[in-house]
Amino acid sequence: MVRIALDPTPYHHDFGLLDFPDVAARLGYEHLQLTPHPDFSPFFRYPKADDGLVAKLKKAAADAGVSIPAILPVQRLSSPDEALRVTAVKNFRRVIQLAVELEVGIINSEFSGRPELSEESEAAFYRSMDDLLPSIESEGLRLNFDPHPDDFVEDGLEAWRVLRGLNSAAIGFVYVASHTFHYGDRAATLIPELGDRLGTVYTADTFDHHRSHGLRYISNPPGNAARVHQHLRIGDGDVDFEALFGLLRASGYLDRPDALIVSNVFAEDETADEVSRFQLQRLRALVAS
Repeated sequence: MVRIALDPTPYHHDFGLLDFPDVAARLGYEHLQLTPHPDFSPFFRYPKADDGLVAKLKKAAADAGVSIPAILPVQRLSSPDEALRVTAVKNFRRVIQLAVELEVGIINSEFSGRPELSEESEAAFYRSMDDLLPSIESEGLRLNFDPHPDDFVEDGLEAWRVLRGLNSAAIGFVYVASHTFHYGDRAATLIPELGDRLGTVYTADTFDHHRSHGLRYISNPPGNAARVHQHLRIGDGDVDFEALFGLLRASGYLDRPDALIVSNVFAEDETADEVSRFQLQRLRALVAS
């Protein structure tokens, strides 16, 4: 049975960390992916959760009847600045400990390098994985990466090549629907290539920034390196979700017992409840169709 999880980012400003399981349950979700939060694992900083907070979070999830199948930390593992990279590895070691304590089997993350220093960032990524992969494998965890816009690798196929080079079944790919057009709009060829190394799918919509001959978005000064994308509700952008779920079905992903789909709409916090319920209903229909 495909697990559909809520990304609670839209609720970070109005609820505490320990409230998230109840929020997810109230919205109809049975699963929750933890995203960077100041009380747990902040962006680029050392995790702030201790054993007591982890125990309270586990109890809150159990009481709400909500599982936490995955956590999303973001650390500068591919930073070409060696001091930042070493710090990121230290921070990530603690993330691994937290995942084990929470009994979470999946860690989803981003490369977090720099596109203008792609060669140096790739080398930094492999150094970090030399440090971390033995722990990931020995703990039986799955670590998946999303080639996020403005990272050292953005194209989906090239990112898969980087991950494949690690030669580890513990490493997988996060397919983020709202990054489709930065990936190269190549789901039809990328998803079959990923096979069982597709670890998690994030579902939010976005507009194709390549349309109108590259003038769909205009930012000044002309030619700047800004990356633009959205995390909209399904149907409000240009991603073909019927085709995407057809590919997921044909690849066997939707039949896998570990399949995880995360709803991660960030653009409509003022209607977060309505949007979250809509996403769950729409995702269930897409899985069933």
